[in-house]
Amino acid sequence: MNDEQLVDARGLLCPLPVLKLRKKLQSVPSGTLLQLLATDPAAVVDVPHFCMESGHELVEINDDGTATTYSVRKA
Repeated sequence: MNDEQLVDARGLLCPLPVLKLRKKLQSVPSGTLLQLLATDPAAVVDVPHFCMESGHELVEINDDGTATTYSVRKA
């Protein structure tokens, strides 16, 4: 199952975007691709660090100027 899911953390500050992502990752099967939307400037450091430490794959980072989208595949 490779359903893509959205985690909207816009407007939340560190550490809430990563905590919200972690909570969502716990409820989905391995291989699921999640899209985390975040506006917190610290997320650019926090999300890659979280993925590296927890074994999840950070597939892509896109910044559209209003929010950054982190594509994360659950390990």
